[in-house]
Amino acid sequence: MPKTITQVRSSVGTSKRHRGTLRALGLRGIGQSRTHEDSPALRGMLLQVDHLVRIDESAADDAATSQAEAR
Repeated sequence: MPKTITQVRSSVGTSKRHRGTLRALGLRGIGQSRTHEDSPALRGMLLQVDHLVRIDESAADDAATSQAEAR
């Protein structure tokens, strides 16, 4: 299930590992978002930087799920 990750806090003052994790996620600045498929590697990265990012389930999948549940 895809997850949308948005950077909500600055990486200034964080450790080099956290900055590298943000870079690996494709986030280069506050307000920037990327969508990634859920995987164990992604979950581990998000655990490292959970204080810097907001994680949302993709809206497209939510709509598809609610349509499937309605049937």
